[in-house]
Amino acid sequence: MLTVTKMAQAPLMKSILVLVAALYATANIADTSEPLQLAQLSEGFNAQQKYMASCFACHSTGAAGAPKVGAGMAAEWAPRLEKGMDAVVANSINGLNTMPAKGLCFDCTDADLRAIVEYMIESSK
Repeated sequence: MLTVTKMAQAPLMKSILVLVAALYATANIADTSEPLQLAQLSEGFNAQQKYMASCFACHSTGAAGAPKVGAGMAAEWAPRLEKGMDAVVANSINGLNTMPAKGLCFDCTDADLRAIVEYMIESSK
């Protein structure tokens, strides 16, 4: 007759029991008390840090036609800014060509994205 002790001695069963215990613990400590709200500039938001985390890969290299960010790169932004800042921010929110919506910064609010765009443009003068 198989007992829990004998089953737990088998390597596969040990792995399964550890996995079940971990899932049980995670489910019991998950915080579902209040919904996530992203309606304003995130508290403690830092445009430079978020740029480095979400935008740097493409905007530092010009990958897929992304306008480069950095000193002396204002010319890359000029054609985009002809449409106005609101249009540039809308493109960052909705995505454009190969740029995904929100530039993959899914925890950014629209105000956060505007701050990042302003940071990138200011850094490119």
